[in-house]
Amino acid sequence: MWFYLQVLRLLNILIIPICFLPVAIYLLWAGVRTTDAALLDETIRIAIVKSAPEVTVGGDGLLVTGDGGEAVLLSFPVTVKLSKDSLVADGKSFRRLVISATSAVYINNKPYRGLAELSVSDNGILVVNQLALEEYLVGLINCEISSAWPIEAVKAQAVIARTYALSRKASRLNSPYHLESSVIDQVYEGCLIEDSRAQRAVMETEGEILTYGGEVIQAFYHSSCGGKTEASENVWGSALPYLKGVDCQYCQTSQGATLWDVKLSLADIEGRLKAAGHKISGLTGIKAGPLNSRGRLSQVILVASKGGFSLTGDQFRKVVGYGIIKSTRFTVKVVGGEATFTGSGNGHGVGLCQWGAKQRALDGFSYKEILSYYYPGTELKKQSGLK
Repeated sequence: MWFYLQVLRLLNILIIPICFLPVAIYLLWAGVRTTDAALLDETIRIAIVKSAPEVTVGGDGLLVTGDGGEAVLLSFPVTVKLSKDSLVADGKSFRRLVISATSAVYINNKPYRGLAELSVSDNGILVVNQLALEEYLVGLINCEISSAWPIEAVKAQAVIARTYALSRKASRLNSPYHLESSVIDQVYEGCLIEDSRAQRAVMETEGEILTYGGEVIQAFYHSSCGGKTEASENVWGSALPYLKGVDCQYCQTSQGATLWDVKLSLADIEGRLKAAGHKISGLTGIKAGPLNSRGRLSQVILVASKGGFSLTGDQFRKVVGYGIIKSTRFTVKVVGGEATFTGSGNGHGVGLCQWGAKQRALDGFSYKEILSYYYPGTELKKQSGLK
């Protein structure tokens, strides 16, 4: 009988939907190792949809509860719409819906593990995905980097993503969610692009986080620094001892060496400034101000017939668009009503440089050495070993 039961277990594993397969592997792996139960119980809440007028929900074997926790019958797939202050699905009104599945819940055709919570926010429908932290990390890896990178770089990404998530969770305990699923926090698209290497990196760094003085650090990171990482006080005004900035030539010798240029009309830039709430009229010029100690623009000067002013480099990036002005390491030239920006690097530049980490891994450095370089003075600890 024992043998028969084991065969049934194996058959059940083999027919698990592919999106859920990493969970089964993780649970089997956890069963043969001594694992801190608290690590497995750690959950995280991610805002995957914000301010939407409607959301499509689908999947197999879905369980739904309503406002008071009562079971709700819906026909899937279903489109949940906003009507005044309520959610409407299958002609029924709710303030809140919680949907879970043994495999995945599909939100707008993307699969997510755990459960999806739909509620009414100030500007539309809010969807929060709640799941185990370690499962979240597996889904995140290929959104932030490629799991095909050297495994030591992937493991470094797993550690900093875990650290960042726990830091955000601690600061947002009373909020509807802990993180957003975009570059505002960490990019996360559910379980669609998970793979075995992402799973391996998370498993081999299980529960490991970066600390300073026994406390979880703010593990900021970015794509490419362009030669020097940035000091935190130059971006957010808060000086952190482990985020002073380090020299980094590694991203410049890798495929991630980001050199960029972009042309924008002054009229376009003026429109973006006005949309951000700045009072300006007749923008005639843009000048690069002084550089900070890390070689980045600390100030951008805007010249106009009315209302000229200056912004910090990061404020200017935010107004124009982070995807357009990729970093504050740039020069600008204005000719004939058009501004040409030429720069290097991609991102705010604080903390770990992802392309630099890749090159360091290719050069033979371990993930622990990579982390200690970009976050000097920090210690790698297990969650269970924190104060």
